[in-house]
Amino acid sequence: MLLRALAAAAALLLLPTATAGADASRLDHIDRPGQRQQTLHVYSAAMGRVIPLQVITPYDTSAPRPTLYLLNGAGGGEDIANWYTQTDIVQFFADKNVNVVTPAAGKFSYYTDWQRDDPKLGRHQWQTFLTEELPPIIDATLNTTGVNAIAGLSMSATAVLNLAIAAPDRYRAVGAYSGCASVSDPMGRAYVDLVFARAGADPANMWGPPGDPAWRANDAYLNAEGLRGKAIYLSSATGLPGVAEQIPAGASPGKVIGLTDQILLGGAIEAATNLCTQRLAARLHELNIPAQTVFRPAGTHTWKYWEEDLHNSWPLLAEAIGAH
Repeated sequence: MLLRALAAAAALLLLPTATAGADASRLDHIDRPGQRQQTLHVYSAAMGRVIPLQVITPYDTSAPRPTLYLLNGAGGGEDIANWYTQTDIVQFFADKNVNVVTPAAGKFSYYTDWQRDDPKLGRHQWQTFLTEELPPIIDATLNTTGVNAIAGLSMSATAVLNLAIAAPDRYRAVGAYSGCASVSDPMGRAYVDLVFARAGADPANMWGPPGDPAWRANDAYLNAEGLRGKAIYLSSATGLPGVAEQIPAGASPGKVIGLTDQILLGGAIEAATNLCTQRLAARLHELNIPAQTVFRPAGTHTWKYWEEDLHNSWPLLAEAIGAH
């Protein structure tokens, strides 16, 4: 009698577990398993779809290693403007003892949880995915130490600051390259509007209309206290033409036009992010929160400088997560 009662109770306990498991976030499949460069496909229950993640594993896998989550910019890695096509990321991490995980999705998402689905962009629940759903899967699949850093550029430089604040126990270090921490003031909101204009999407679907408390809740300048205790790297440039904007002698007309556009548009964007970054650095100083800051006297909003930032920030990030 007792055995039958226990069996019945066990069966009832198992039913919801099985049902929940069918909809739970999970590793779907791996491309190139066992290789140092892999693509993990992870199902996100929050977004109801499979997310591809480019992964570089450590050169030495004899012991568990930490993880760097490295986010792309406005294109979310879905176009050619990504870490893999624009930088030396693979060569740079070839001798590093760290797992590098980069979502190849999330364009124009700000890697945050949206209030509503967008007709153009669909469902974005990236904060939930990156801070809750994904890390346990990465830790189990790659045999990590469970110690993480996060870094990003432009749009995702805003995101990584917010993610580090939202999940204080998830990341020990954060690198923000050419981003804008302020999103709730007029200048910051104008920058967000500029990003969304490229997608034809409505920013109100993300954090609500202007004045919604969600904008202040996702303003890393206002919530900078949440960065205390983390290793922080901030960088930006003035927007003036730098090394990457030099027009070589005999350049084709197309090359000249491309560089001219980069100087004008990329310069204006970088000048705006420079003001944002300077403000955040000053705020951290007021709060007595240490940060490594790099303010270049020249340079526009482009990958040449973000590759440099990745190199320059790595010693700080590596020290914080024990990637020796």
